[in-house]
Amino acid sequence: MGPRLRRWLDLAHLLRGAGTLPVTVALLVSAAFGLAPIVFMVGMAVLLSRVPAVARGEAALGAAVALTLAALVAQQLLGPLQLALAELLARRVDGHCVQRALRAAYTEAPVAALERPGTLDQLTDVRTAIDRASPSPGQAAAALPALLARYTGLAGAVVLIAIVLSPLAGLVVAVTALVIRFGQRGSLGRFAAAWDELSPQRRRLAYTRTLTTGTAAAKEIRVLGLLGFLTARLDTEHRGYLDPIWSMRRRLLLRPFLGFALAGLAGATLALAAVAQATASGELNLLGYAVAVQAVLVPIRFGVYFPEADVQTQFGGRALAALTSFEQAVRGEALPGTAPAPAPRHEIRFTQVGFAYPGGRRVFTDLDLAIPAGRCTAIVGLNGAGKTTLVKLLTRCYDPDRGAVTVDGHDLRDLDPRSWQRQLAVIFQDFNRYELTAGENIGLGAGTPAAWQAAAARAGAQDLLGDLPSGLDTPLHARYAGGRDLSGGQWQRVALARALHAVDRGARLLVLDEPTAALDVRAEVEFFDRFLTQTEGLTSVIISHRFSTVRRADQILVLSDGHVVEHGDHDTLIAAGSHYAEMFALQASRFRDDLAAAA
Repeated sequence: MGPRLRRWLDLAHLLRGAGTLPVTVALLVSAAFGLAPIVFMVGMAVLLSRVPAVARGEAALGAAVALTLAALVAQQLLGPLQLALAELLARRVDGHCVQRALRAAYTEAPVAALERPGTLDQLTDVRTAIDRASPSPGQAAAALPALLARYTGLAGAVVLIAIVLSPLAGLVVAVTALVIRFGQRGSLGRFAAAWDELSPQRRRLAYTRTLTTGTAAAKEIRVLGLLGFLTARLDTEHRGYLDPIWSMRRRLLLRPFLGFALAGLAGATLALAAVAQATASGELNLLGYAVAVQAVLVPIRFGVYFPEADVQTQFGGRALAALTSFEQAVRGEALPGTAPAPAPRHEIRFTQVGFAYPGGRRVFTDLDLAIPAGRCTAIVGLNGAGKTTLVKLLTRCYDPDRGAVTVDGHDLRDLDPRSWQRQLAVIFQDFNRYELTAGENIGLGAGTPAAWQAAAARAGAQDLLGDLPSGLDTPLHARYAGGRDLSGGQWQRVALARALHAVDRGARLLVLDEPTAALDVRAEVEFFDRFLTQTEGLTSVIISHRFSTVRRADQILVLSDGHVVEHGDHDTLIAAGSHYAEMFALQASRFRDDLAAAA
């Protein structure tokens, strides 16, 4: 099976996601819409041929008029109905494609796959199409019935030409129409292939547009006077994207169009000449002449672009191809493991773990550490020591390229990634701030308002909820009616409530990556006191670069240059007088200064 046929079959298979009844109705409507102009032509030809007889009082026009009017009304009614059905099919198919993209991106794709430029280009093209910024897979599939209408009309016109002129004339007209048609489609296909090569430019342009029209950078743009710089950058990105497109349009679309237009004109001239000759020789009567002239024009018009189908099937089909390639790419790199993940009962251990980001420096070479179950382990170190990378390995966002991470002796690579991740409650350093209600930000679709309120109270966020105008139902963004923006420290309390709620629902390992980065010194002390009280007996890991705030942890691991250089509790490490003690003393002096200033 050739790749072109494969693409068309893939589009047809998408229609299954729209439902049998809507697809069947759309096909019937399109077939009728394609035949209506043919019926109208025949009706008009009959009317014209009977005019002389009617003038002599020898014939009536009632049946011919009724047939012609019925065909005309059908064209007017079926056109809008076809468009409405196409939109229904497109929406349903796109909904199915959204589910495919989400499943591939968030349940099958490892994080490493989502960070590669090629995969990002595919995902960007899919997202752009689904957002309707370019033709979507649903629009491509929904255009197939519209093509049925076009080809039904062509077949009807060719049959009429074969009947009133000759089968050879019908064949010649059909071949001419199809040659022009496939030539035009070939030009559009080559343009679409070249358009795919501009994915990096489209991503840069989309980012610049978002930057200049969004609110995220509005303060800096205004205060730092960046409007001129960004306007020039936007113009540069536009030119970098549009100049190649304009060049491709001239080369791949305009010039071939002129050639095919001349071919169409030649074909029409020959066909009309044959009609004229047959009429002059008496082979065609008035009825045959009227039918032939109208029928010849239908295949000639077949050589133009179809606005309801061509761009949709060409570019929407490429969006489908991008989705399929994205699914295949991430499935090929899916993290291994199928065994159910156990809750940690004894320890989580890193044994001679080595890891490097793709194309980046090596973060770990032979990392060894143990996290005892049921206790609080703090991992501290300066920026760049590898703390956040350790969290990514622990949560199986990545797998190590050497050594192993085990839970009670079970290699994480042998465990089902989703099963393991359901055991975790994690606050990443760059945790998401969803533009949802406060309750939804805590529960994320799970639990009840009472459970969200309880988790918020445990996280010290009850006063925050009390200050919100609608409590848990308040949207956490000022762009929404009744919504409120939160400070960084308030957001961290919401994130902690989110993690504690996950623990309430069965998570057995709590991981906090720099949880107090946005808190002042008093709030930081209060946070850790509350956290250690609320999570006593739970396996927890706290990542921090502040040595002074984790002194109550059961175990402290000091990470430096990808290795554990010290470990023990606070008193043991202070007594050792080494790296931890020095950094603790330095940070504690600053901490005392901050407390004095705050007082």
